[in-house]
Amino acid sequence: MTLPNLYIIKSWLMLLLAAGTLLASCSQQPKTEEKEEARTEKPRFAAEGVTLIQSQLDAVGIRMGSLEEKNLKSVVKASGQLEVPPQNKAEVTLLMGGVVNQVFVLEGQHVFKGQKLATIENNQLIQLQQDYMSALSNLAYASKEYERQRELNAANAGTGKIYEQSQTALRSEQAKVSALSRQLRQVGVSPQSAAHGRFITQIPVYAPISGTIGKIVIQTGSYAEPARPLMNIIDNSKVHCDLVVYEKDLFKVKAGQQVYFTLTNQNNREITGKIYGVNQSFENESKAIIAHAVIEQAAKNNLIQGMYVSALIDVGQQLATAVPTEAVVKMGGKEYIYYLAKMGTDNHTKAGEGTSGKSYVFKKAEVVTGVTDLGYTEIKLVKALPADIKIVTKGAFYILSSENATGDEEE
Repeated sequence: MTLPNLYIIKSWLMLLLAAGTLLASCSQQPKTEEKEEARTEKPRFAAEGVTLIQSQLDAVGIRMGSLEEKNLKSVVKASGQLEVPPQNKAEVTLLMGGVVNQVFVLEGQHVFKGQKLATIENNQLIQLQQDYMSALSNLAYASKEYERQRELNAANAGTGKIYEQSQTALRSEQAKVSALSRQLRQVGVSPQSAAHGRFITQIPVYAPISGTIGKIVIQTGSYAEPARPLMNIIDNSKVHCDLVVYEKDLFKVKAGQQVYFTLTNQNNREITGKIYGVNQSFENESKAIIAHAVIEQAAKNNLIQGMYVSALIDVGQQLATAVPTEAVVKMGGKEYIYYLAKMGTDNHTKAGEGTSGKSYVFKKAEVVTGVTDLGYTEIKLVKALPADIKIVTKGAFYILSSENATGDEEE
């Protein structure tokens, strides 16, 4: 065989080999795509919603139902802040001024009614005690003189005028002793001690109520003026809530209704209470009234005057559109429910797999939620849905999670 013929045979062999390789690769490509498609069975998402098949619904326990009308609690939304009754807060003042000798308490300290808080030095106190002792002596003399004149008058040995004068003098001295005794008690001095000559120069200051010491404005050596507060005491064990109720809800709120509070700045901690009184006049020009609510176990909740609260006042029952509470999901600061938009056959499922061949397309609808009661939550649809629409009553969170996960993969 000649050399040119060898070259021709080689060329034909190379062409046949290349053609065979190309045909083999083409025949294998569909199989590879089929394997990739069969590897995983994930929820499919299209513009029209989230698609799931029956086996996925069964695996995670997704259930569907209808929108229901339920008798739920009717509530009035209100806001306000915590307050303390006037009888549970006090300012410590003096009737007689003086120099502060000692202060026995600290800010934030709990004190009991009648506990000594401070002592005030005042030399005028000596004069008051001396006047009281003199008044006692004058009373004793007036009492003896009155008895003597009464005996003389009974024996017709004296004049009626002198008898009447002695009677008047006795009453005058009795009044003076009584007044001075009250003054001594008001400044914390025992009249009995003064009567025996045991004079003191320091005025004790006692706590008028039990509670916690607030701001102390005095210090050792400073001058305490009469009627000017030395410190304040507040008892938060009787804290209550003043709620602002607007005119449209005025006639719904009554004494005895249950209230559910949420502490706005305390991680939305919830407490309960009852309405005990409703004002009968508007606050300034706000067209709102104040409803007063007592808080249950207020002393155990460490509540402080001035805390802001949001509240729901239970005003009875109402018929409302409701869904199971777990049917509502949150996303992006909004709330949604999922509903069945379309049901069909899953083309990706092999024949002979029974009910797994059904596919379901779910869409979400935005809602505004209301009161939650007995496992159901009141909802108002932002956009209306057909009355017979099927909604996801259980497993809505799985659909939301799948949707979010797929959204992240697409990004």
